[in-house]
Amino acid sequence: MKQFNQINLTPIVENTPNPRIGVVALSTDFTIEQDFRKICHMLPIDIFVNRIPFENPLNQENYLKMINHLEEVAGNILPGERIDVVAYGCTSGTVAIGAEKISSKIQKAKPNCCTTTPITASLKAFEKLNMKKIAVLTPYPKKVNQTIFDYLINNNIEVESFSSFNLNYDSEIAQIKPENIIDQISEINLDDVDGLFVSCTAMKIVDVLDMAEQKFQTTIVSSNQAIIWDCLRLIKVNTSIRGFGKLLLN
Repeated sequence: MKQFNQINLTPIVENTPNPRIGVVALSTDFTIEQDFRKICHMLPIDIFVNRIPFENPLNQENYLKMINHLEEVAGNILPGERIDVVAYGCTSGTVAIGAEKISSKIQKAKPNCCTTTPITASLKAFEKLNMKKIAVLTPYPKKVNQTIFDYLINNNIEVESFSSFNLNYDSEIAQIKPENIIDQISEINLDDVDGLFVSCTAMKIVDVLDMAEQKFQTTIVSSNQAIIWDCLRLIKVNTSIRGFGKLLLN
């Protein structure tokens, strides 16, 4: 029988790795991870995703439970390795828990990283695009929508109208066809607003953002589009990306 003989090779180590984005996605979210990869696939960056436990239905009690897992989940994105920005992927969950508390938990696990959330990224996007008076479209139930409305008002955003699919489960939200979202936008009066905010990381709208903006002659910011845009700016990637709305051209 031939004896085992190992040949030792010399590795060539990459000394300047790409910027790294960590994504904390809800265990129930079908969409955010796919949207990151669709938008960023041609960029010189690396994306790493971990899932945080979440129980449906969508309500304040279930959102608040996530904070107990956040530090561990963030820490398990390449444990012990550098992550440049961590994106917490829940719009309504951020409103429930608080962006500062989320950032604090993430930075305990990943010191010196930047953090972002869909709602704080959207506020930055509104400022960038001069959206002071908006219409809002969400998939959430009424009690959750009230928290989104209050958050926007408290951050000096005027909400002209608020429309919702009134759903309770992420799986239901992910099944809304983009064509259906477009049809519902056509029912919203956009004449007197600076743009439309489509809230929720589970909503499948990024593929039709360009078409919708052209069709309705308006500006649209969505949760996933905004958080991806903010992540890229935080890691100093200022590439203009076509096909996913006006925001990513800036």
